[in-house]
Parts: sequence; C-alpha cells; structure tokens
Amino acid sequence: MTSSAFAPLHAALQQQVDAGFLPGVSTALLRGRDVVDRFVCGHADIEANVPLRDDHLFRVFSNTKLVTSCAILLLVEQGQLGLDDPIERYLPELAQRQVLRPGATSLGDVEPARRPITVRHLMTHTAGLSYGLFNPGALLNDAYRQARVHRPSLSNAQLVAEMAALPLAFHPGEQWEYSLATDVLGRLVEVVSGASLGRFFSRHIFEPLDMADTAFVLDDRQAARLAVLYVGTDRTDPTVPGLMRLDDVPYPGAYRTPGLREAGGGGLISSLDDTVRLLQALMPGGPTLLKPETVADMGRNHLPPGLCVRFPDAPVHPGRVFGLGSAVLDHPGPLDPPTAAGEVSWGGMAGTMWWINPRLGTAGVLMTQRYLGFGNAYTVAFKQLAYQGLAA
Repeated sequence: MTSSAFAPLHAALQQQVDAGFLPGVSTALLRGRDVVDRFVCGHADIEANVPLRDDHLFRVFSNTKLVTSCAILLLVEQGQLGLDDPIERYLPELAQRQVLRPGATSLGDVEPARRPITVRHLMTHTAGLSYGLFNPGALLNDAYRQARVHRPSLSNAQLVAEMAALPLAFHPGEQWEYSLATDVLGRLVEVVSGASLGRFFSRHIFEPLDMADTAFVLDDRQAARLAVLYVGTDRTDPTVPGLMRLDDVPYPGAYRTPGLREAGGGGLISSLDDTVRLLQALMPGGPTLLKPETVADMGRNHLPPGLCVRFPDAPVHPGRVFGLGSAVLDHPGPLDPPTAAGEVSWGGMAGTMWWINPRLGTAGVLMTQRYLGFGNAYTVAFKQLAYQGLAA
C-alpha cells in the first residue's frame, strides 16, 4: 500500500516521535477513495510502553465539527432547514440579539443586531459568538469563561440558553471569529430532528458509513483502545521537545460518563479508519453521504469579501477563507503546499487533522494526541510531504 514516494513523510513523522514532540502518530493518504499510504509509529501510552496501533482511538475535538456540519446539511437536503433561515425560527431564545458596541468596556454597552443570526452564519463562524478559549482579555471571551459555558453538565439546550443571555461580539455576517457556533448547530439538529445529537449521528452518519468506533461515550472495549493525551512540556513554545501526560482533559470521566453534553463542536472520539470512511464519503467515486452539489457547496467560500480565518496572535493568511463548516484554501500561503489551492480542511486541539482537495482528488488524515498541537510544525511538514508524495 505504500511506496518510496512517501518515505520522506514517514521519516519526518518518525523524527517527530523520536524527538519527543509526538507520542505516536497514524496517518492515511487517499487518491480518490483509494487509501494509497498508511503509516503508524510511536506509542499510544508512553509510560506503559504500549505501541500505537491503527485501531487506537483518539479525541478528535474540533474534527467533530465536520460531522455536525454534515448533519445540518443532511437536514437541509431533506427540506427541514434552509441555510439562510433565521436561527430564531428554531431556537427562539436567540432572537432579538444585542451586540457589543465598538470599544465596549461592559456587557451592557450594546446595540440591537442589524440582522438575525442565520444557519449559514453559524456554519461559517460569522454569527457574532465567541468560544471562551482563544482570545483571553476580550470582553465576550471572558464572559463565556465566567459563565462556564464549557462545563459538561450543561445540555445542548442549556448551553444555548447560557449563550442567549450574553451579547454578540459583532453584528452577524460582518466578522469571522472561531466560536461555539457549531455547538449551537448541534442543538439545532436536536430540535429539528427530534433526536439526541448522538442518536442522529449514529442513525444517519455512523451506521451508514460503518463508523463503528466514533462516539461521544465509549464502551469498555473501546476505552481500552483510547490513546493517552499528552501536552508539550512548554505550552508556550512548541519547539521545546518533551511531553507530559494529561489524564483529566477535557474533564475527569470524559467519554465514559453517559448523560453529559454531546458537544457538536468537539465531543467525539474516533479512529483513523472511521475518519477515512467519512472523508471517502465526501469524495467522488461512489455513493456520497451528501449530494454532490452539497459537497461542492461545502468546499467553496461563504464569507463576505474581505473576511478570512483569523486567530488572535497568529499570522493572518487572507487566502484561508471558510466554507460550510471547514476552512477553504482560496490560494496557498507561505506554509501551504504550492498546489493546495481549493483544499478543505480543519483540525482539533488534541492534534488531529484532515484535509480534502477536491481539485486534485486527494485527501489526508493525521491522528495523534498532543494537546494544543494543531498548527505545530508537524502539521505543516505532514501536509507538505503528503502533497509531494501524492503527486509523485
């Protein structure tokens, strides 16, 4: 299944493990729907000396957003939702939003929203919501933290109610900010379908695609295959080698406690094979999870002119825009493969990442467990060398 074209990629990933930047890593590369390369190295549990296998499971965190986005688009295809529907039609608590005025110093310094939040705003992170994680010191970011919106005991309905009590950071559709928007979409799936988010996922995505190891809660056999999560010894400098074990992230009892919130923005466990199956179902060459025109719509830019993906304290790349649930590369930047234009991608805080390039008919998956790892040097090297190998 592998060839010498991928040897530089394998060597680079092995070096990341040997140097103490990654505990273990497993990858798969696709041409069309065919897996043309798989590579697994390192450990699932360093302290117990458990080698990583290709059947180990991973916290995929924000890779969950792809599944939630697909769920929303399935409902759109069924005629139960419209992308430009006001969200208040389904979640009335989000009607009549108030927006922080520019330069506001208190949560009460607000003005009425110029327009309602739509489903499309939520799918593109232009709704005016925040995350409470990525922009410390920002008024709304800190308000989310003070409201403890991430506590797992909140149901999806309670999460939306907590957020409805807070203003928006900006008028819907006028800026881009990574946010809990996809978690709100998870609640939308529940309201429109009448099923829990996990049940909708299972019935309409996981079971049809034979994704047997993707879930919010693991059984005993699955839990025994869950890789340990690690973090760099210096969280402020990802170039410092060394890893520390994190046993209680995102919270004690995560993935083993039924009844906690099924987070549409980041709550799933998955495997390399299951993630490959999902990507295959979004590529031409056979039956697709969504209609071909829907898949094509996911991969085009839905942001207004002048907006792009932006994170605090990170370089801005105007060519990285946003589609229906994932980033879209309009044109490559300095760290992107030169041929990557048209790529659709995203990653998770535990270090996992995926991409599909519809223009080239290729895709890739990387699974590891390094907390806050997405965006580190290994992700750049993986994609550069993967594109080179796939082009050979």
